[in-house]
Amino acid sequence: MRKKKPGVLRGLRFPVRQVRQSLSVFRYSGRALELVWTTSRTLTVVLAILTLVAGLLPAAIAYIGKLIVDSVVLAANTGDVSDRALAFGYVGLEAIAVALLAGSQRGQGICQSLLRVLLGQRVNVLILEKALTLDLVHFEDSEFYDKMTQARREASSRPLSLVTRTFGLVRDGLSLITYAGLLLQFSLWAVLVLLIAAMPAFIAETRFAGQAFRLFQWRSPETRQQTYLETLIAREDYAKEVQLYQLGAMMLQRYRDVFNRLYGEDRDLTIRRGFWGYLLGLFSTAAFYLAYAWVVWETIAGRISLGDMTMYLIVFRQGQTTFSDTLTSVGGMYEDNLYLSNLYEFLEQDVPQSRGKATQGILPGDGIRFENVFFTYPGALQPILKGISLHLKPGEKLAIVGENGSGKTTLIKLLTRLYTPDSGRILLDGLDLDVWDIDVLRQRIGVIFQNFVRYQFTVGENVGVGDVDRLEDATRWRDASEKGMALPFIEKMPDGFNTQLGRWFKGGQELSGGQWQKIALSRAFMRSRADILVLDEPTAAMDAEAEMQIFDHFRTITLQQMVVLISHRFSTVRMADKIVVMAEGEIIEQGTHQELLQLGGRYARLFSLQAAGYQ
Repeated sequence: MRKKKPGVLRGLRFPVRQVRQSLSVFRYSGRALELVWTTSRTLTVVLAILTLVAGLLPAAIAYIGKLIVDSVVLAANTGDVSDRALAFGYVGLEAIAVALLAGSQRGQGICQSLLRVLLGQRVNVLILEKALTLDLVHFEDSEFYDKMTQARREASSRPLSLVTRTFGLVRDGLSLITYAGLLLQFSLWAVLVLLIAAMPAFIAETRFAGQAFRLFQWRSPETRQQTYLETLIAREDYAKEVQLYQLGAMMLQRYRDVFNRLYGEDRDLTIRRGFWGYLLGLFSTAAFYLAYAWVVWETIAGRISLGDMTMYLIVFRQGQTTFSDTLTSVGGMYEDNLYLSNLYEFLEQDVPQSRGKATQGILPGDGIRFENVFFTYPGALQPILKGISLHLKPGEKLAIVGENGSGKTTLIKLLTRLYTPDSGRILLDGLDLDVWDIDVLRQRIGVIFQNFVRYQFTVGENVGVGDVDRLEDATRWRDASEKGMALPFIEKMPDGFNTQLGRWFKGGQELSGGQWQKIALSRAFMRSRADILVLDEPTAAMDAEAEMQIFDHFRTITLQQMVVLISHRFSTVRMADKIVVMAEGEIIEQGTHQELLQLGGRYARLFSLQAAGYQ
């Protein structure tokens, strides 16, 4: 259950505490200004100058308006030509001031639009750069994933919003100072009424901003669920199953249910926000008309001129609006800071950095050793790997078999340093993997996972991503594709290695499951320096004949490499030098194919069952 949302009335009882709380969260304002400044110094300076101009002109226009009225009254009483000319001169001066004000406001809009695009790109790049430093465990942590989702959703616009409000605060502050200077000629009480009238609306707005942010935080899982349902309904790779199983109506109803739940929360908050905004706005309106009546009374009594009355009314009305806007900007800055806290909490997430520097082992040729390795996934109650120990020598082929959930793929994730063991060690050439330079280590490993990525790139790029340093190397594409047995069908494609794959982009060609798997297998061969090949169900989408051809070919071209193979097909694993059988995170059997058959254990039973299916 969600926490009970505090009522607005309770927040209004403690305005001092509320204001203090609001001001305390502005710790990100300076960082947002720095972010905008480093994004475009020119646009930031121009925006600041235009803000300054826009802040000074309104009071000047109000004062010129007073001079116009007074000069018109004087000209009407005297009939003097010079008085009339003076009145028209003031009109022309006001027209120039209004034109300058409009130009500064339009310029501000242009600067903000350009900064919005540049800043959105800058913040998204910062988020993506941070994402590249994260470990796999972060992506598999739902709470952290929610934090990243929150950071991406609105953080790209919030820094500019915060800076825009800050500049607006400066502009309105300058306007208020000039307005106050004019009003002080009338009465100090008029200035105090102007200030006090806008305070209640500010306090309520700040309160509602906090509630809106809490809603935003609470609902991240639901928002992600809604996005996931959109993906299931609208993506081509899910369309077949959604249509065949007639899942569309059910998914759409779930999508509606999530929306209705979120909309209900938004509706309640919007209604409360609107109601209190209107109620407190009436207080401000009443204050204005009391001041209006006061100014009119003073004019009737002859204590101020008609021009003074016009100016004071304009200044009080604009001053009240400006002060209200100022406080609303402060409330908005409070809200922006709350959202920005998500961004900076994400960017400042502590990610343990690899301190390994080794580029070669102390026992070259020793191969890979697992020594009593234990591992538990974050949040899990039981370890997924329990005391794993094994040794793979250079040139050896190791096959790992076992039921789903036995820990086979997890063992591969540890070998490739996507995870670190809780206890025990994994050694390569006599050195713990933690001691190795992570880039050097991964250059020695070629991998194909069962759920490999089907990149919406060209054929050559799909193969080339296996070694990003040679991404554009057409010669390496061909060599790797030949080893992965993908070359024959690639040469028959419309543009060969330049053929666009997938349906996301114009002219894209779709491949069969087996062809995609050969592309992924070729990708693993891109790393010519890799002496470790990790293959997780590399032929799951291929028929038995194609699979046999690949593994006959495979043994020939990997004579000098260590190979770790995960497969459910015993026709392939029987070719391995050593077979490991896993169950519930432990190694329960190991040996050659013949040794395990003679042992008469689980491997022999599973082999017999599978062999019977082909008889």
